[in-house]
Amino acid sequence: MKTYDVLIIGAGPGGYVAAEEAAQLGNSVAVIEKNAVGGCCLNVGCIPSKAYLQYSHWLSAVQALNANGLSVTVNQIDFPSVVKRKNKIISTLQSGIHMTFKKNGIHYIAGEAKYVEGKIFEVNGERYYGKNVLLATGGAPFIPNIPGLSDIDYLTTNTFFDMETLPNQLAIIGGGVIGVELAYAMKSFGADVTIIEAAPDILLTVDLEARAIVKEKLRSLGIKIITKASIQQVKKGKVVLSGHGEIPFDQLLVATGRKQNLEIPKAMGLELDEKQQFVKVNEYYETSMKHVYAVGDLIGGYTLAHAASAEGIKAVRAMSGKKERPVSPYSIPRPLFIEPEVSEFGMSEEEARKKGYDVIVEKMPFSFNGRAIAANETEGFVKIISERRYREILGAVIVGPNAADLIHQILAVHEAEGTVDELANTVFAHPTISELIQDTAKRILKHQ
Repeated sequence: MKTYDVLIIGAGPGGYVAAEEAAQLGNSVAVIEKNAVGGCCLNVGCIPSKAYLQYSHWLSAVQALNANGLSVTVNQIDFPSVVKRKNKIISTLQSGIHMTFKKNGIHYIAGEAKYVEGKIFEVNGERYYGKNVLLATGGAPFIPNIPGLSDIDYLTTNTFFDMETLPNQLAIIGGGVIGVELAYAMKSFGADVTIIEAAPDILLTVDLEARAIVKEKLRSLGIKIITKASIQQVKKGKVVLSGHGEIPFDQLLVATGRKQNLEIPKAMGLELDEKQQFVKVNEYYETSMKHVYAVGDLIGGYTLAHAASAEGIKAVRAMSGKKERPVSPYSIPRPLFIEPEVSEFGMSEEEARKKGYDVIVEKMPFSFNGRAIAANETEGFVKIISERRYREILGAVIVGPNAADLIHQILAVHEAEGTVDELANTVFAHPTISELIQDTAKRILKHQ
């Protein structure tokens, strides 16, 4: 039996980033992964979806060029080449992880971990013991109980990127972030796309004003959005709805969220939360079993790659006697990578008021910014949520080009315990989109 200071189950963002941190702290480290290194994010989520969305941005740029004095023609969309490029990107990043493991002396074990006892696991007939164990086993697509669904072929977020032929008609059950991003990408490629959502609206986790802009953009592109949908059944080639007739498709994507992989935690007898959905951990991500930790999808919160990575780092630092405060949910940026991009962090105005803050909210549109006007990218806004007494930064929302990158300027000040004053008094280069952040901050100072 081989022994390691840190044994990690799962090589997704929560696992492989934690492994590197653990090794750099001087631990002997092994990582067990039954699928491909990089987990959901790298192989079937964040990275492949962004590869496809980049084509959407390029095609949108072509439309802008044709509307503003340049004539550009796209002769065809070679989808097999798109898929090939996506696969190459994934392969390149997988190789990067393996190189990092090798550089840091991290032992990578390919195979499924079977729990034996204590902190011992078996893989392919070999047993491994971890003085400390980190569970980062992620999740799998949640499939709702829809009549007829099991009788037909359909795609999940795990199999979507296996598709090698562009669909003519794509129906998507689920209007969350993943469903909307893939709807946008496929519409750009020329597919007829319908989003079917049972909730009162799509993107319920997204700021209300941002959501309105996104919905208007999707509809302007011809994406059909059906909310409050009641699915009677799914048949071959169509989704039958109560009150909305039938939605035809030649490909159906079920994007209704994810469920946690709890097989190993249950086998270990780890304590779960009251609803038996997530592994219960303390502020250092330690489970009910001493020296066994859990992060990412397993423990709830934001099921985002960067959240899992941050938690994984905190967990292995705690194992090494370097305990730190846990990752705050208010410090996690939440992006939506369509056009315009959306990104936000922290509290909403409503949340802040419920917590008793004397809230100040200011917003500046991209249409007020010289760089945005010159770039013909005036759709969107910068919003900062603050409070009157100390002008603390409670949250922010950016809708517009490069929002997912711009949000970090505000987030970094928030993390450094800075205030709106620092944003207002920083010298921003002109002309830049970032000036909108300063302009919004200055508006807040006028409330003094």
